[in-house]
Amino acid sequence: MTDYPHLFEPLDLGFTTLPNRTIMGSMHTGLEDRGRDFERLAAFYAERAKGGAGLIVTGGFSPNLEGSFYPGASKLTTHREARRHRQITQAVQKEGGKIALQLLHAGRYAYSPLKVAPSAIKSPITPFVPRALSERGVRRQIRSYGRAAELAREAGYDGIEIMGSEGYFINQFLAPRTNHREDGWGGSAENRRRIAVEIVRTARAAVGDDFVILYRLSVLDLVPDGQTWEEVVALAQEIEAAGATIISTGIGWHEARVPTIATSVPRAAFVDVAARLREHVRVPVVTSNRINMPDVAESVLAAGKADLVQMARPFLADAEWVVKAQEGRAQEINTCIGCNQACLDHTFERKTASCLVNPRAAHETELVIGPTRTVKHVAVVGAGPAGLASAVTAAQRGHRVELFEAGDDIGGQFALAMRIPGKEEFAETIRYYRTQLDLAGVKVHLGTRADADTLTDFDEVVLATGVEPRVPQIEGMDHPKVLTYPQVVRGEVEVGRRVAVIGAGGIGVDVTEYLTTGESTTLDLDAWQREWGIDAQSGTRGGLVDPVPEVPVREVYLVQRKTSKIGAGLGKTTGWVHRAALKTKGVHQVVGATYERVDDAGLHLVVDGEPRVLEVDHVVVCAGQESVTDLVEPLQAKGVHVTVIGGADVAAELDAKRAIKQGTEVAAAL
Repeated sequence: MTDYPHLFEPLDLGFTTLPNRTIMGSMHTGLEDRGRDFERLAAFYAERAKGGAGLIVTGGFSPNLEGSFYPGASKLTTHREARRHRQITQAVQKEGGKIALQLLHAGRYAYSPLKVAPSAIKSPITPFVPRALSERGVRRQIRSYGRAAELAREAGYDGIEIMGSEGYFINQFLAPRTNHREDGWGGSAENRRRIAVEIVRTARAAVGDDFVILYRLSVLDLVPDGQTWEEVVALAQEIEAAGATIISTGIGWHEARVPTIATSVPRAAFVDVAARLREHVRVPVVTSNRINMPDVAESVLAAGKADLVQMARPFLADAEWVVKAQEGRAQEINTCIGCNQACLDHTFERKTASCLVNPRAAHETELVIGPTRTVKHVAVVGAGPAGLASAVTAAQRGHRVELFEAGDDIGGQFALAMRIPGKEEFAETIRYYRTQLDLAGVKVHLGTRADADTLTDFDEVVLATGVEPRVPQIEGMDHPKVLTYPQVVRGEVEVGRRVAVIGAGGIGVDVTEYLTTGESTTLDLDAWQREWGIDAQSGTRGGLVDPVPEVPVREVYLVQRKTSKIGAGLGKTTGWVHRAALKTKGVHQVVGATYERVDDAGLHLVVDGEPRVLEVDHVVVCAGQESVTDLVEPLQAKGVHVTVIGGADVAAELDAKRAIKQGTEVAAAL
């Protein structure tokens, strides 16, 4: 018996059976590029196979040198490379799992002067202009897919996924935006999709009938001059006829100006598009994007909107996602919050990917959390992300842990973040830790401000006392107009209709979005689609219409001392989303400001040498934080061993990724 009968129904593919309806989607971790990292990659996938993933899809491997992301990046072109992969496939299959290798040709998205594409059109996200392929060159690319498919089977994989989505090579042939050819591989829609069909047909001929071939098909390009819905349906039907076992739906190109997987995207935002496609094909259809909990997945499958659910980052957050759901332990799932900070941001910076809420992801052989040999009595002070990670990890290892929190609940800065529209998912992390504290037997003291005398008798004290807002030295900071960001976000004050926000870092941007959007914490799918100009019915080319954003509830001035662009320091893959939202909400952005004073007239500034008064009802201070470390010296004076972590260690810009990682590592070493 299970709470999710559709999710755990096996899927018979004829020659093999998937044990459930989950697919761990492809994620490039950075471990794919060097053979010496394959041991770590094998451990990463094996842990997810053991955790119950129905089918795992690897990070992308190019079928040839030209398609690699950059020189030296992952590819599968030789028998020697195939032999290296056996440690991956054998590790997964030893745990009872199935794994498919993704074949991904970057096309014009490659960071390489060798890159090729249907036409010589530069990508907006890479520096080189690709070489347009000759007809002979196109044929050579198709053959390389067949060769790579054959090598994948030789390496022991259960299947392959052909990446035809997200604006990569095959997708570039499909869309008029990037295919300006006038030969048999361009022009008409039939000619443009010809390469995709030929690649699937060639791959099927290379591997035989008893091998899984997934084709990741872009059902919604979300770029101008993308595909029409009629073209998408025709492609799906021809891909099916060419030999695809499963069609996996992809959403958006990397250059699209519409968010598709960020935390501000409503859950299951694109499942209706997959449901429409499912009506036109007979092979199983996979839906994806922002499905992160079992109840969401079950509802999608129960409604007949897809045959399988693909999740990538949720398997970073929790390797045991599937088995926890199957055993009725969904509350124990460490939920992906869609932040992208340690996964996609790392990937695009050529760092090893991981997960903000699970720093062990892709580091399983390095961050080993085993049972302790010596049980210690450990005090953790502060129940923010760092303290929660430390307390739970230490208790799971067998230590006796007590957690002290001065406030009336756990969560720290995450308890504020979850109130920001578009960051509601942060509540899931608090729910996860609340569950784990109970399961691990941590003794929690809420509303208790620990002092040195309280902590003297502990073997170890971990200080995760966090931060407090910095109050800048500006005349009038005691004026009634001045508010701190915690006061505002917690709803402790009624904020006026005209507001100035001092400080345009991550907190300042969040608070500004909170002020302009209002205090609602419910993501409305229809309103979100209107705001970003998404044609949910795919009636337009590329699935785009003119955006119709909601009217902002307040007029906000976002002010910073720096002369750089506001939001420049935000995450690589999500910063643009926040900057676009600020523009959409009509936020006045003031840079290079010198703060003079706050008085009854408002906020007095000097900008470009000219005095300026912002006539506002309130001024919200988001000018950074200061570490709370008042317990360090008294504890050290008593000879107590103290470790300081999280914001108490480094206040700077709040960094939950560092805080959770640090808390976990400290506890793993106790």
